[in-house]
Amino acid sequence: MTEASKQYNLPILGMTCANCVSTVERNLKKVPGVSHASVNLSSERAAVEFDPAQADLQGMLARIRKAGYDVASGEAQLRVQNLSDPADARRLQAALSGLDGVLEAQVNPVNAEARIKYVPTITSEAELRAAAKEAGFELAAAAAGEDVEAGVRRTEIRKQRNLMWLSVAFTLPLFILSMGRDFGLLGHWAHAPWVDWLFFALATPVQFVVGWSFYVNGFKALRNGSANMDVLVAMGSSVAYFYSVAILLGLFSGHGYFETSATIITLIRVGKYLEVNARGRTGDAIRKLISLQPKQARVLRGGQEIEIPSADVLVGDHVVVRPGEKFPADGRVIDGHSSADESMISGESMPVSKKPGDEVIGATLNKQGRIVFEATKVGKATALAQIVQLVENAQSSRPPIQKLGDRISEIFVPIVILIAAVTFLVWYFVFPAAGPDATLTRALINTAAVLLIACPCAMGLATPTAVMVGSGRGAEMGVLIKSGEALERASGISMVLLDKTGTLTRGQPALTDVLVGAFPAGEEELLRLAASVEHASEHPLGEAIVAAANARQLALATPASFEALTGRGVVAEVEGAQVLIGNLRLMNERNIPLDGLEGAGEILHADGKTAIYVAVDGKLAGVLGVADTLKDNAHEIIESFHRMGLKVGMITGDARGVADAVARQLGLDYVLAEVLPEQKAAEVSKLQAEGHKVAMVGDGINDAPALAQADLGIAIGTGTDVAMATAPVVLMTDDLRGVPKAIALSKRTLSTIRQNLFWAFIYNILLIPAAALGFLSPILAAGAMALSDIFVIGNSLRLRKTPLKV
Repeated sequence: MTEASKQYNLPILGMTCANCVSTVERNLKKVPGVSHASVNLSSERAAVEFDPAQADLQGMLARIRKAGYDVASGEAQLRVQNLSDPADARRLQAALSGLDGVLEAQVNPVNAEARIKYVPTITSEAELRAAAKEAGFELAAAAAGEDVEAGVRRTEIRKQRNLMWLSVAFTLPLFILSMGRDFGLLGHWAHAPWVDWLFFALATPVQFVVGWSFYVNGFKALRNGSANMDVLVAMGSSVAYFYSVAILLGLFSGHGYFETSATIITLIRVGKYLEVNARGRTGDAIRKLISLQPKQARVLRGGQEIEIPSADVLVGDHVVVRPGEKFPADGRVIDGHSSADESMISGESMPVSKKPGDEVIGATLNKQGRIVFEATKVGKATALAQIVQLVENAQSSRPPIQKLGDRISEIFVPIVILIAAVTFLVWYFVFPAAGPDATLTRALINTAAVLLIACPCAMGLATPTAVMVGSGRGAEMGVLIKSGEALERASGISMVLLDKTGTLTRGQPALTDVLVGAFPAGEEELLRLAASVEHASEHPLGEAIVAAANARQLALATPASFEALTGRGVVAEVEGAQVLIGNLRLMNERNIPLDGLEGAGEILHADGKTAIYVAVDGKLAGVLGVADTLKDNAHEIIESFHRMGLKVGMITGDARGVADAVARQLGLDYVLAEVLPEQKAAEVSKLQAEGHKVAMVGDGINDAPALAQADLGIAIGTGTDVAMATAPVVLMTDDLRGVPKAIALSKRTLSTIRQNLFWAFIYNILLIPAAALGFLSPILAAGAMALSDIFVIGNSLRLRKTPLKV
């Protein structure tokens, strides 16, 4: 997305199959200024990228509605304070109407009430109140309730359920009476003419009340130059219904099929109801993330602790959080000590200690003590809001594997209609039955079966449902996969390339060895004297020695004198003793004998460590080993990659000896040493030229060129700035275990997509010819079509619980 462009995520209403997706996309792209539009059938969202100088929300809405669809909207009725006259009402109305995402705003000066209609994915009630406040008014906060978009979706589910039960209420007695008559179970009365009229009376409400939406949506699709599932259902059920009407009116002789037309629509309604319910569960992970945000917050204003909606917290507010409560925004602790459960954001189960100066993440749980923190990020800037946005964007994107399904879906329905026409002609003219009426009946029934067995929806749902569930599960584990393309790329990785510093290692030097020479006072005294000297130094290696002494709670002394010797070390006087700390060159210059520690330096260097010599009063007291130590789980991570059949390499700017030492410890397959940051991308390119599919793991900033060059870039430990990382995959913590999890999840998701696509294709490839050959009745065809969608969604939902092999 360019700097000048903007993006909307629009909640679309009325889509039923892949053709609907194509229609909405095609119409959005016709809006001047829209550069990209991607629609997801499973989440029922349209991600639209556009130039705000040319395109606006109203233009997009007009196009969507012209195509026969709509956008979910919320309506807020809020009390207005400080409203004194109609001029104020007009001013407030203009301020609200100018807010991005507001469709309509009306302010009544008589009852001091504002009614605002808005798109909930673009703006919120909190932003409406903020806009009013900027105009000089206060809007009373509405009672905390259900998410607006979720409410619209729930209304749609209720509508589908009501239609389903209405259909069942008419179809069940019709089916029982019809089958009872056909099998001779009801006696002679069942063959009376009035019974056929009863069947007509029962079937007609199903056809034109319950099934009316199929006609309306089918007409809209044809008007837009495409054909969808609604066209097939309307045609298939109409064949049975109107043929039966013709028989009832005496235009033909033979058996009526009112129960067939009604059962077709009922089965499809049952399937659609089960589908929208199951489809709703594919977005459970994102809804779970959104629900983490606490509704209320306690802030200190004017010396008073007051309770306000979390959405009203401002940057700079001092917020009070008690034990057991959630942090309502991102911020920095200014008072109190506690620990926070950040597992819902990072996937890390261990509580994280919090003290003044530490960052807290909104929506995480305060476990122990009372905390006061200063809000630094609120609203859409918080880590939670960024995560939700990233996951929603991923769910709206398409992996390349979906392109084949999209191309077939676009021509699928016209091809099915052509096959149905050929089926009718062949059965009517090539294989006539005993009489003309019987021939027509058989030809129509087989034609209806072809129309009803075809299932474009399964192809449309195969990929987006799996992407939704997979990306949602990743978010729960602290792994943010930003696009469907990243999911597909991650599944094909053959080599993982890891940066050393801060990725495999802690990124901070630490004391690893204390080798004591001819120094009777022992190890701790040696370390205390060295740390007392280094405490006055600012060298990173010296800081490691001081940290080790502090960890042992050693009492450090203040040097009486201190001198830095450039490129060699330092010399100081501590408690009357002259202490010399530095490299071997310094020892040789001062003629300090090594006294049995001659090979210590070489041994430490062989292990990738830096040797620091310490002499006291002219004698070598010992040698200290300092290194950037491996993370605790580094060995476990490398073993996980190897179990997955992946090669593991390391890229670093460190000397070859240090790099080789780390590689030996971890069992790495490939080492690139002495590589400058600007050379990393070229090294990744060389590996790709050798045939490797490379995943580069780095910090997302210094390694940006290499992350961009790699087949898959994975940024680690971005914390609250998840949106800052440009890598396609982002880990919320610096725990490398997220990398094999991300790759394993991607492989599992792609496998699910392939299973779904295989089912969708094989179902149509086998059953459309079976219907054309007369092996399937229209009722069986309608039932099979309904089950096809449910199978695809159910298979995708298994991703939520399937164990990952890492």
